[in-house]
Formats: sequence, C-alpha cells, structure tokens
Amino acid sequence: MQTLYRRLLDLMPRIGVRVTDLGPGTAVVSRRGGPYRVTGAGKDTWVLRRDGERPGVAEGSAVRLGDTGALLLMEAASGQDERRLQLAAAEYLCTQHVTAMLELYGVNCVFDVGANNGQYAKRLRRLGYTGRIVSFEPTSETFARLEKASADDPDWHVHRCGLGREETTAEIHIGWKTMNSLLPASDYGKGRYSRFAKADTEEIRVRRLDEVMAEALDGLADPRPYLKMDTQGYDLEVFAGAGERIAEFVGMQSEVAVLKLYEGSPGMGEAVAKYEAAGFGITGMYPVTREAATGRVIEFDCVMMRADAAPAR
Repeated sequence: MQTLYRRLLDLMPRIGVRVTDLGPGTAVVSRRGGPYRVTGAGKDTWVLRRDGERPGVAEGSAVRLGDTGALLLMEAASGQDERRLQLAAAEYLCTQHVTAMLELYGVNCVFDVGANNGQYAKRLRRLGYTGRIVSFEPTSETFARLEKASADDPDWHVHRCGLGREETTAEIHIGWKTMNSLLPASDYGKGRYSRFAKADTEEIRVRRLDEVMAEALDGLADPRPYLKMDTQGYDLEVFAGAGERIAEFVGMQSEVAVLKLYEGSPGMGEAVAKYEAAGFGITGMYPVTREAATGRVIEFDCVMMRADAAPAR
C-alpha cells in the first residue's frame, strides 16, 4: 500500500497536480481549473468534480489511506466541503503532533479521560504508540463499547468512572452521543446542536485524578504520564483533581472552548492560564469545530508539554 501511494505522489506533478507532503502517508494535492465540489463516495473517500461536470475521479480524489487515519486530501474551493477537509486535516495533524510528543518525552502511560468508545486510544495505537493507556468513561452504555474495544489489548486499561475535583456521585447528561457532559448545555450550545434538547441523565461515580494515579501507574519503573482530557466543558475540574500530582505529568491535552457549549465551562483564556501556571507550555493548537456561517472556531485541541521534562539534547 505504501509503495502504491508513493508512486501515486511521484506521478501527480507530471500531470499538473501540486503535491504538499505533510508526513508519512499524508499529502495535500491540488490542481488549477476549479472551482471544485466535494461529494461523498463512501465512508473513507471524497471525490472532487469541477462544477457543472458529472462526478468522477478525473479531477482527483481525497482518500483515507490504509489503517493509520492518513488522508490524501484534494484542495476544495470554499464552503462546507472545504471546512470538512480542513477539520479532517487538523485532526490528523494533531494526532501526528501528539504522537511525536509522546515519543520525544518518553511517555509510557497515557491517561485518556473522556474516552467515549476508545477512538483516541485506537488512533494512538494505529500511529505506533505502544505504551500503557488508561481510559476513563463513566456512562454504562458507552463504557460497554469501550470495554469491548480494549479487550484484546493487555496494556489498555479501562475504568468506569468520571474524574473531577472531588470524590462523589453526580448526574451526567446522556443521549448527547460524543457530547455527554456533567454540565448543562448553554443557550449557544442548544442553538447549535439539536441533541441538547434531550434531558436524560445517569448517576455516575466521580473520582479524583490523584486518587487513581497509583493504580494506573503501578508496575512502571519510571512513570512518564501524559494527560488527555475531553470531558465536554469539565476539563479544569479533572485537572484540579490531580492536586500537586499534576507535576508528575510531562504533557497534557485539553479541548478548550472559544465559544461555550456548556453552562459553567471555562473559556479558552481561563483554561490555558491555569495550565500554564502549572508549568505547561503550548506546543500545538488545532481547531476541532467551526461555525459554518462565520468560520469562527468553537473549540481547539490544545497540546501542552512541560519544558523541564524534555529530554536533554
């Protein structure tokens, strides 16, 4: 597969296609003669056509290559199709960056807080991370899927609980798919997502991060943990629950909000300031969602590392 992919990239400049290589298995390719429109052609493929012409691969295609999540992207002119391609590229680049940071800092345990069905952990595995993963997901239905996903991976541990500032039980809003939250939806969130009209809840256990770390790191002679949080507006509460042990993490990742989808959630400035005060510095910011009408970013994935934990050069 990789040989065929490389041959394809080598051929494209000969037929007037510009290639920008983004790394192993991924490139952005474009050609003059648009505008183009992107149409769906299956789960992992987009097909481009010039406006006014019937769909076909003559104008090129954008294809997910292999099982690594790599994308071969064709440049789109504007509108919803372009935004979809931009966000797909941002997600890929974020994962590539995180994987590189895990290797650079010698991370051997990833805390996957807000694991959902295990998408994040599976993506890390596809990109070559072989260390321990400890995932936390509180809701019963979603945890069942997470447990199934991790069943054949002996170094992927899963826990059915949420994490927060204190040990307690709480009601979490469910039925919001990947957006279940301990916080209620904001007026802005309700206006953007119809799923927030549902009002089902489930009682869950909430634990402190510093209380679960001993078990999570057990057996690692020289723990080098990394904290990933995606808890739908609750990341700062998770962070607070680490107490002084937050200093043991060499890096972290948090979904920070520019436009708040949840009542009581912190804004990006507040969240980043808290993380920086604890010794973390930004190494990457990647848009997660945008407003279709304005192009404004709603949330970023913010990747941060602790400079004093970097390996000596």
